[in-house]
Amino acid sequence: MSSKLKETFTPSAPAPAGHADGTGHTEHTGRPRRPARPAAAPPAPGALAAKVRTLAPSMTRSMQRVAEAVAGDPAGSAALTVTGLAERTGTSEATVVRTARVLGYPGYRDLRLALAALAAEQAAGRAPAMTADITVDDPLAGVVAKLAHDEAQCLADTAAGLDTAQLEAAVAALAAARRVDVYGIGASNLVGQDLVQKLLRIGLIAHAPADPHLAVTNAVQLRAGDVAIAITHSGGTTDVIEPLRVAFEHGATTVAITGRPDAVIAQYADHVLTTSTARESELRPAAMSSRTSQLLVVDCLFIGVAQLTYEKAAPALSASYEALAHRHDPHR
Repeated sequence: MSSKLKETFTPSAPAPAGHADGTGHTEHTGRPRRPARPAAAPPAPGALAAKVRTLAPSMTRSMQRVAEAVAGDPAGSAALTVTGLAERTGTSEATVVRTARVLGYPGYRDLRLALAALAAEQAAGRAPAMTADITVDDPLAGVVAKLAHDEAQCLADTAAGLDTAQLEAAVAALAAARRVDVYGIGASNLVGQDLVQKLLRIGLIAHAPADPHLAVTNAVQLRAGDVAIAITHSGGTTDVIEPLRVAFEHGATTVAITGRPDAVIAQYADHVLTTSTARESELRPAAMSSRTSQLLVVDCLFIGVAQLTYEKAAPALSASYEALAHRHDPHR
């Protein structure tokens, strides 16, 4: 790597031994990782609660108190100065400002304006307030209602925040791909398998290895014209970052589906598709809350590819249906 590239892509702060992302790998001689992406536009007022749900698990406890306070009482928080909000949450002014920036606002003044707008939307009935967490004592009917509300809101938040330009670019790459690899661990791997079985039915060659070692050895075989997709809500899962990094460095087009577009995974992604999530709780872990939005993005990718490749996709879908029809209807 030239000294100019090193200057461009080497982070200012020292990283753990090995690769710059801290995964323990030495620097590869392929294409360098992406520099930090430019800051996105501040989220719309109605998306504030979704941002809190998505980002709160990665915040410090003091920042979580600020985030929960503004999402839980936007009207009351909007009436407070930065000093007043710091006092209400038992934190400092610096913590309030840092929280505002993590949520996507340049400063507290911008967050305060968004809170006032959100409070007005809630008063007019256009923006839902956050509901209570599911508890161990909830009746089953209440669990159904809360889950239905949270999942519907999660889908709406993801749809509202999805960058359609990034989505279209990812769809175009998939439609032209020689081969597609999808990486994910645990519940994210199940989402990856869902995408793979859909792509196979329209004639694409696709794989979703569950074994992280196999994922890396698969990634080594990729090259320009192939596509690698990483699915990780946190954006920091080493077993997902590593194969995407390898695919990126070998020239494949890379896509990250993540709830943290500022995380390490984005440094090795040509296209980032951001998901939302419902609030985590003892009875609703991240694997549950992130899956809903990931499946929405996966379905968007599949439908987009099927549209672009319709002349090939339609006969392939028909053939796969006919091949299995007798298993669903034994009288055929």
